[in-house]
Amino acid sequence: MEISTFRTDGLGDSTYLLIHDGVGVVVDPQRDVERFEQAIAGSGIELCYVLETHIHNDYVSGGRELARRTGAQLVLPAAAGVAFDHLPAFHTEDLGGDGLVIRPLHTPGHTAEHMSYLILVDGAVRAVFSGGSLLVGSAGRSDLLGDARAEQLARLQYLSVRRLAELPDETALYPTHGEGSFCTASGAGRHTSTIGVEKLTNPVLAYESADAFAAGQLGGLQPFPSYYAHMGPINLLGPEPLPRQHMRELEFSDLPPGANLVDIRPRSEYAAGHVPGSLGLELSDQVAVWAGWLLPFNSPVALVANRDQDVDDVSRQFGRIGFDKVLGAIYGVEGWVVAGGSLVSCRTRTPAELASAVDHPCVQVLDVRSPGEWEEGHIENSVYSYLPDLGDGLPEELDGSKDLWVACGSGYRATAAVRFLESADLEPVVVTPGGIPDTLEAMAARS
Repeated sequence: MEISTFRTDGLGDSTYLLIHDGVGVVVDPQRDVERFEQAIAGSGIELCYVLETHIHNDYVSGGRELARRTGAQLVLPAAAGVAFDHLPAFHTEDLGGDGLVIRPLHTPGHTAEHMSYLILVDGAVRAVFSGGSLLVGSAGRSDLLGDARAEQLARLQYLSVRRLAELPDETALYPTHGEGSFCTASGAGRHTSTIGVEKLTNPVLAYESADAFAAGQLGGLQPFPSYYAHMGPINLLGPEPLPRQHMRELEFSDLPPGANLVDIRPRSEYAAGHVPGSLGLELSDQVAVWAGWLLPFNSPVALVANRDQDVDDVSRQFGRIGFDKVLGAIYGVEGWVVAGGSLVSCRTRTPAELASAVDHPCVQVLDVRSPGEWEEGHIENSVYSYLPDLGDGLPEELDGSKDLWVACGSGYRATAAVRFLESADLEPVVVTPGGIPDTLEAMAARS
């Protein structure tokens, strides 16, 4: 038996391809299915099943499309209630045979219908695909379907992770969610593990009661992206294939009213000069995650990029979360100036410079990190607002007469915050590269 992992680091998720004796199984594929097709074709196998562990809340599923293209059977939990053809998986009703057996295990908690899939080869337990149930060092969060259901789902999750922990210690553990995923209830670690290792190290297996587990899992949860609200309905009704399009080259004059500009150039170039109202998100594997959180869902988007940047990959990122209106790419900002527009610039400073300036009475610090980061440590008398909350309005404590320094952990989110601050006629100073932790360290070294 061979299992290959396809990581999507920007979302913190994994898709798996299991191969045994010429037979293939894919687990939790994302919408850009070509990469899985290529691996299947290169292996010369027959894909028999596409397994979905649950109705995903963090991305648009590619399961339906991959099954259609390959002729494999699409398997979803029997209680999922999706509006398209599939093979329902029932608890402990085995799939497959001839040496490879897939045993669905109902493991509710992350979602109500959630299934894990136990893999047996020649009768021996070998692996389990745990989806959003038992994760490496954590468990899937239970609040994505709403606060009203969160506590009861957490209690179910307690039973589910303990059920999985009863598997043989040598059972390989392959979760869908992992490090970097907002679907984890706490910081997940490595991508894969074994049941034995998790029994020794995973804190979610140390709770002695469902009450304690629910309190621990639901306490201190961090916010999750706003576009999550749209993923479940899309995956229930029937996700469409990822649109196939090569990114068009655009001019600023091509933009329709209401189009959002996402500037993926290096943050230093954005600071030197950008189009007013554009969202500065330096090219990374999380461009779409943050843009999807900060912009109206599936609103039209145009990229501002340099010619050596992979705009097609960014378009795929957007497609994974249901943003299908990526209009194309504009290369550079010179065309904006030629057309008579004015660019906006912002100053940048290092954490060391912030440490030196923080006590000045004319300096005000805006911290845009997550609530958990803020609680771990922050600059005294700084103003706090998590980056996504700036879209709903700026903190009342901001004083327009002071020099406003905006900071996060690295400078990435602080640069994204510029759009909201400039829209309020503020002139922020962006702390980058680095951020609050570096500033606190510099301040401690000076004292």
